[in-house]
Amino acid sequence: MFRPLELFIGSRYLRAKRRNHFISFISFISVFSLALGITLIITVLSVMNGFQFEIKDRILSMTAHATVLELDGKLRDWQKVEKDLEGNTEIKGSAPYVQGQGMIVHGKQVTGAMITGIDPQLESNVSRIGNHLLNTSLDVLKPGEFGILLGSDLANYLSVDVGEKITVITPEATVTPAGIIPKFRRFTVMGTYTVGMPQYDRNTAAIHIGDAKRLFHLGDAVTGLRLKFEDLFDAQEITYKLRDQLGGTYWVSDWTYHNRNFFRALKMEKTMMFIITIIIVFVAAFNIISMLVMVVTEKQSDIAIMRTLGVSPKSIMGIFVVQGTVIGLVGTLLGALGGVLLSSNLESIVRFVEKVRGAKFLSPDVYPISDFPSEIIPSEVITICIVAFVITVLATIYPAWKAARTQPAEALRYE
Repeated sequence: MFRPLELFIGSRYLRAKRRNHFISFISFISVFSLALGITLIITVLSVMNGFQFEIKDRILSMTAHATVLELDGKLRDWQKVEKDLEGNTEIKGSAPYVQGQGMIVHGKQVTGAMITGIDPQLESNVSRIGNHLLNTSLDVLKPGEFGILLGSDLANYLSVDVGEKITVITPEATVTPAGIIPKFRRFTVMGTYTVGMPQYDRNTAAIHIGDAKRLFHLGDAVTGLRLKFEDLFDAQEITYKLRDQLGGTYWVSDWTYHNRNFFRALKMEKTMMFIITIIIVFVAAFNIISMLVMVVTEKQSDIAIMRTLGVSPKSIMGIFVVQGTVIGLVGTLLGALGGVLLSSNLESIVRFVEKVRGAKFLSPDVYPISDFPSEIIPSEVITICIVAFVITVLATIYPAWKAARTQPAEALRYE
């Protein structure tokens, strides 16, 4: 612990009242650099958290937390599986689905798409596709009427409007005396949806599960059973339990498995950004080192006088550690405050700058997310502040040690 002597002299050395105001200027620069670095780190990580949460929310609005299917890719009795899982309190909802790839044709436009068969009455239990529909609802999908919902970008590519007919061609084919004839079915476009993710808006379509069974010739089987959990972040743990509960006949996978490469890339990018931005804190730490070295050089005679008055080398070292610690503490607190305030108001600031510039930073025609979402995680802010403060305290050790080694006779020789 620091004694009153070290605290008093160390804090007094932060101010240069007589000869060298340059030291006070360097102290200000050190505090400012540290505060700016912490502000940037908190802001960058908050923006990356915001993008990650936004993308994760959009992905999970279209996919379930987990899926159950048999090992051959079909589920022949989904009602039995659903009944077996009824007692599991961690499962919030379930719904069967059919999924397959097909070619969609309209006029001269041809493109591939992932076609999902859903039950309009049950789909809301596991996904929020109904919230993304444009001026329609899932109730327009009725069995036997072969209606289809298209992603907005897919509909634009096909140049198709609501009420028009399109042709869906499946990979299966029928062998006839005239040759191999692909299987196809005419569908009526009943509406479109916009998720804000190109992988869904450009490459997916939804039809009634009954029509999907006929389209892909599944009979009474479905592709699998979708599950929704109380807490999506417990998906992996719950999935392992369900595999043991259902036995080896079924395969259970969660949303992290299907999107593991994407979220692994996001995590790696976030880690690298943290490492890159923490370098700014090291720059501020070097400022503190250089400032303290200059103070030690300037205060050689003062240090020598204090040594002759009986102040121990440990106390001398404590004086300069106090000086650097105060700079670190003030810079860290200001940086944390600045980072939280900037992150909390970032969207408003960006909108104001975009209004002044007359253009968006992230064009909605290019980027899936055109805003700057920000999500402040308190634990990250605390970690950043602790790391920055520790770095600044460590930066004081060498100059303080150098001051403690000052020999009174050498320092006062030319005084």
